[in-house]
Amino acid sequence: MIKRSVLIGAVVAAGATLTLLPSGPASAQAGASAAAPAPAKTAGALFNAWQRGDRAAAARHALPAAVKTLFAYPYRAPDEFAGCVRNACRFVHTSVRVPGGLNGVLMIVSGSKVAKVYTSRHLSAPSAAAKGLFTAWKRHDRDAGLEVAATKAVATLFRARYDVHGVRYYYQGCSAEPKGYSCAWSYEGGAMLMHVRGSKAAGYQVASIGHIAD
Repeated sequence: MIKRSVLIGAVVAAGATLTLLPSGPASAQAGASAAAPAPAKTAGALFNAWQRGDRAAAARHALPAAVKTLFAYPYRAPDEFAGCVRNACRFVHTSVRVPGGLNGVLMIVSGSKVAKVYTSRHLSAPSAAAKGLFTAWKRHDRDAGLEVAATKAVATLFRARYDVHGVRYYYQGCSAEPKGYSCAWSYEGGAMLMHVRGSKAAGYQVASIGHIAD
């Protein structure tokens, strides 16, 4: 793991273009070509500093809040660099299963630094996953939603944009159901149900969303 992580950082620092890589250290060399875009270089430098446990070096490549989030990551480091889409760079897991659709670490690069880091989260209560997704929806932040919910659940919820002047939602708590928990928000005319799966040990995530009408 450490060997591969250092290799990722070294390739990025060397100026290689990285795209989605198959597993294995040799894949980093196979995916190298031309000069790396600035976001990949910056993200790779931060990732490498994190793997060395070097907060001072990390601070040279990221804002304080981003460093704090990354160094608090509850799982072992992702083992594959999945490339950058514009200024958003991903590092994903291929051998560890984590809750949520993010599957690792997402770095948002602004200028010469990582401005924000999103990570898979370990939540020990069903309500934390449900409230986290609802808050992300209110903020129109899909990536924050993927920290605590499956891709399917995020896609369902974000089909509609939360309107602060629209329907009011009232949190009704979580209750046990056959395969996990159902966390509900009521609103005039019906309710939204977030179906939460997982365990305290493995972590909880919102797996799907449903609606019921009065």
